[in-house]
Amino acid sequence: MLVIVTENSPPRLRGRLAIWLLEVRAGVYIGDVSAKVRDMLWEQLEKGIEDGNAVFAWKTNTESGFDFKTLGKNRRMPIDFDGLRLVSFAPEDKADAL
Repeated sequence: MLVIVTENSPPRLRGRLAIWLLEVRAGVYIGDVSAKVRDMLWEQLEKGIEDGNAVFAWKTNTESGFDFKTLGKNRRMPIDFDGLRLVSFAPEDKADAL
């Protein structure tokens, strides 16, 4: 299972994601794809996100059952805490600098 949530992404990126995944809400994509397709989709996000941001989450064999990574400006930053992936919030003034 793969979930991608985008904000302020260009229409061409949204179209590219919609080829592989189901867009259930504006900017929210879900699907069940192979690891190879997942890596390709991440590369497409990196190349096409421009000024937007995204979170990319997938099912994996970890304590929590999933992993995720983010892209672009956002106050929410993934951190590793004793093997668990958690979310840390940057102060508002530092979020602008990211």
